[in-house]
Amino acid sequence: METPHEHDEPAAAPSTAEPRNAFLEEKAFKSRTVLLFGEVSDRSAADIARRLIALDAESDKPIDMLVSSPGGHLESGDAIHDIIRFIGAPVNMIGTGWVGSAATHLYLAVPRDRRFCLPNTRFLIHQPSGGAGGPASDIAIHAREIIKARERIAQTIARETGKPLDSVLADIERDRWLSAEEAIDYGLVGRIIQNKSELRR
Repeated sequence: METPHEHDEPAAAPSTAEPRNAFLEEKAFKSRTVLLFGEVSDRSAADIARRLIALDAESDKPIDMLVSSPGGHLESGDAIHDIIRFIGAPVNMIGTGWVGSAATHLYLAVPRDRRFCLPNTRFLIHQPSGGAGGPASDIAIHAREIIKARERIAQTIARETGKPLDSVLADIERDRWLSAEEAIDYGLVGRIIQNKSELRR
């Protein structure tokens, strides 16, 4: 005769992932550090905006934001860019891995003296891309919006690097990759650092 629950599934061991994540989140908050790793999306923009606003409410001390992202949704990058400029606490922007496209746009939200990168960071600037389909009138509208976005991105790069707008427009016509040293020369980055203590100099 079967004993009760003889064939029941064994109870799952309690997961340690959730407490560990909560612990790491708390440590990041206490150290006033925000991470953007991966694609820039509506979800990542909402998460980063929440963190920035919470940290700003907590203190006016600097916030360190580490960015390693290929870019993504331009308007999501705009949202992060504008929130960084909206809050009162200064943000130290730290590039690592690679910073491309919409991620470069949000990276430029802070003054050059607060734009840092680690030695192996690469940067990518280019014009926005589009793949609209549908009626010809919709394609024409989309094309006009792409041109406007291209102008706006070029104006931001020109303003934050000191380069002439015409020069930037030519540079972003195709993919333009820059090493950490080249990004310094271009005006994207203020300083290459190797450790956190260099942020406070």
